Amino acid sequence: MASKALWYVGKNRAELRDAAVAAPGAGELRVRARFGAVSRGTERLVFEGRVPESEFERMRAPFMGGAFPHPVKYGYSVVGTVEEGPQRGRTVFVLHPHQNEFVVPELAAAAVPDNVPPQRAVLAANMETALNAVWDGAPGPADRIAIVGGGVVGLLVARLCVRMPGTRVTVVDVSAGRRELATAFGAGFATPDAAPEDCDVVFHASASAAGLATALRIAGEEGAVVELSWYGSGDVAVPLGQAFHSRRLRLISSQVGKVAASHRPRWTYHQRLSAALALLDDVALDALLAPQVEFMDLPERLPALLAADADARCPLIRYP
Repeated sequence: MASKALWYVGKNRAELRDAAVAAPGAGELRVRARFGAVSRGTERLVFEGRVPESEFERMRAPFMGGAFPHPVKYGYSVVGTVEEGPQRGRTVFVLHPHQNEFVVPELAAAAVPDNVPPQRAVLAANMETALNAVWDGAPGPADRIAIVGGGVVGLLVARLCVRMPGTRVTVVDVSAGRRELATAFGAGFATPDAAPEDCDVVFHASASAAGLATALRIAGEEGAVVELSWYGSGDVAVPLGQAFHSRRLRLISSQVGKVAASHRPRWTYHQRLSAALALLDDVALDALLAPQVEFMDLPERLPALLAADADARCPLIRYP
């Protein structure tokens, strides 16, 4: 059989290529994709060739083809139906590049709960990142929490924090258009100049130096700033002068490649992904999905989808 896969073939260039699919062996599944998602942050860096050489190996996604900087078959959000092998007929989520049909080990496929629609299940990778960040930041009931950067991951962090008893959660973003989404998720909203100060925990997800400066400014004394942004090969100015040391702030790196240290002794990657899928049983999250893009049109649509001023919601891919 032959399928099609998206390849990033050069700076700001992508194309669909044929991908041979072998018959599944013992313990393997053949999956036909139904929906997928583009990660606007990470895939923009791949598309633009901005993955630093030092991170070439660590940035490899499961089942990735090729090598950085280009050409690479890259992506990590596919929801599909098992057509052959164990769990036949089951809807599953797989951390797999954009491809309409593929074979993977059974353990690489996480079952989508029956109460989670397949379109919403494409948010699983983003929710897994958000869950890991909340574990890293460890906010608690009644905490004052700010999320700087109202993109998909930032809003998912806000949604998780809002559901803790008594928390006061504010999404901070330069775009007033994010107010509606923040409000729908039960959070407050503020522009950077009006952001609440003296926060117990601040999550930074804007991928900008200005956003990081805001996060450090609004953190309360001995508070924590959890850095979720990934800047690729860019240099970022971090304002560690002024009151950073006298206020004894903590700057914490959070990255989904490892289970948060607080849970690593007890949680596997598969358990964390299953938990993220279960957390998607929340109809409010449908607001994070942008209008769907046909898979066959994806190479032509990517420049607009990954533009800095594009819709901040998750680009949804529909497979034929």
